[in-house]
Amino acid sequence: MQQELQKIAELSRYYGSDSAYVFMGGGNTSVKNGETLYIKPSGVALATIQPEQFIALDRKAIRRVFEMPLPENTDLREELVKTVMLASVRPLGAGRPSVEAPVHEVFDYTYIVHLHPAMVNGMTCANAGKETCARLFPQALWLDYCNPGCTLAFVVKEALAEYKAAHGKQPNVFFLQNHGVFVGAETPEEIRSLYSEIMDTLAAQYKLADIPLELPPFEAATDDDVLALAPALRTLLGNDKGRAVVRCLGKGDAFGGPLTPDHMVYAKGFAYQGDEVSEASLEAFRGAKGYLPKVISIQDKALFVAADTLKDTRAVEMALENALLVQRYAGAFGGPHYLTEPQYMFIQNWEVESYRRSISMSNGGNGRLNNRVCVVTGGAQGFGLGIAEYLAANGGILVIADLNAEGAAATAKSLCDKYGADRAFSVAVNVADEDSVKAMAMAITRQCGGMDLFVSNAGVVRGGSVKETTFKDWDFVTRINYNGYFLCSKYAAIVMSRQIVNGKGLWSDIVQVNSKSGLEGSNKNGAYAGSKFGTIGLTQSFAKELVADCIKVNSVCPGNYYDGPLWSDPVKGLFVQYLNLGKIPGAKTVEDVRKAYMDKVPMRRGCLPSDVAKAILYCVEQDYETGQAIPVTGGQVMLH
Repeated sequence: MQQELQKIAELSRYYGSDSAYVFMGGGNTSVKNGETLYIKPSGVALATIQPEQFIALDRKAIRRVFEMPLPENTDLREELVKTVMLASVRPLGAGRPSVEAPVHEVFDYTYIVHLHPAMVNGMTCANAGKETCARLFPQALWLDYCNPGCTLAFVVKEALAEYKAAHGKQPNVFFLQNHGVFVGAETPEEIRSLYSEIMDTLAAQYKLADIPLELPPFEAATDDDVLALAPALRTLLGNDKGRAVVRCLGKGDAFGGPLTPDHMVYAKGFAYQGDEVSEASLEAFRGAKGYLPKVISIQDKALFVAADTLKDTRAVEMALENALLVQRYAGAFGGPHYLTEPQYMFIQNWEVESYRRSISMSNGGNGRLNNRVCVVTGGAQGFGLGIAEYLAANGGILVIADLNAEGAAATAKSLCDKYGADRAFSVAVNVADEDSVKAMAMAITRQCGGMDLFVSNAGVVRGGSVKETTFKDWDFVTRINYNGYFLCSKYAAIVMSRQIVNGKGLWSDIVQVNSKSGLEGSNKNGAYAGSKFGTIGLTQSFAKELVADCIKVNSVCPGNYYDGPLWSDPVKGLFVQYLNLGKIPGAKTVEDVRKAYMDKVPMRRGCLPSDVAKAILYCVEQDYETGQAIPVTGGQVMLH
């Protein structure tokens, strides 16, 4: 059987990696012999499945579904069938089989591939789908919509038996209205041939109807419309634990209603569509539908997808685009046929789909930051890199903003590799340039709807005597450290303030990474110390103003990060600079300078990024702290 498992795994990956056939890993595959049915389990993607991941079911045990008396009550019936399926797993407890396992069992063929191609669902979700199927695929079986689960299994079993009685064998293909298609055969080659014939036939029909096979790109939404809508939607679609992530796709219409169970899993059955959006209109939507929307289309302004995480917004987007394709294709066959209220309410309340939704749309990152959107400027290296790493480890969605675009992208990728897809992304920014900072804020707002924590970390040092420092160096330090903090605070505050709706909403945080040199003067380092002293004044001033917008503003003042590039770079590092400046009397080597500075710290070590990140988390979690400058110096500088 190992050879057959290898073949079904290869076939699964072939279709699962092609978006023309699946989205979000949907669909199901199986292979069987006389005693055992091997089927893809729930929660495993077709695109990556391996032979050993298929769950083995005892065929005799699973056929008990069709032989035992079942309760009339739908919920009790579904629960009993689920128990029977779990009892058929070999070995017991090896996994949760697909709810469609009984359908695979009664379909006679060795290899079965069940998919939901958009081109196929353009027919199955069309008003004239049944007539079209009879015309285009006369050898196939059409099944009118019925609720999934054991109800579907009994309907399929009866229909296949009737077909076999009339034709001497089961069909190789059967279509499910508003669902997808099952294809069965004795070899993988036959499966591929049958699917190719189906897709080619339907593609020809869409061409005949002058329906393009791809969606046109969404129109661009204006910055003003995105800024006016997205931050408020984060609050209106969020909850007491956190704001939603709201991503702008552009401008366009949403789907018109529930088309298939898969669409409902990821994007719900209905989208919000209107000229405007407000707390009252969204509450009215929830009252009517039982949930807040995942897709929001504001006419002629913007189209948004919303979820708990950035990763989950990608899933909603894929479901939206697939539904729009299905609607478009259905135009060739009399227009879209949406699920009726009893049909979509069954899906909405069905435990199986709730389970699939829970494993497909994971709310990963529910640590101390609980999926807060966290921006770190200067995040590609040094303190910024370490801070970003720590915040991601604690459940944040990280935006790495840095002048070094390549380094920022690499940092974001490394965080995603470690903490999961879409846990981080990068934005290029020059914090000393207002247009660049404004563009950064808008890019984040388009991606996430806003931000919860802005860590203003980007900074530079140019040491030197007041008698020798050039104005060029002085101005460079001031533009980055002082002006840059002002610009970042300005545009972060503009976005954050719009996350408060009708006086309601969670608090946001701006935290500046200052320095111990902002708490006491620094010999032959006046430009740097002056910029840091000045920004503590900005922190206190911004804190007094922005408290009205539920924004806390604090500074953390680290000691020296001796192992970071700012200090240890062999060419431009401060150890080299200070040695050359003669800042440490008698120092002859870089190590002499390092020792002199280490001796100043009572705790006998340099400050680490994790030390700073813990102070930043304190600022976020402390509800009653704003306008502070918190030392993180190992006792070298103390408040007084």
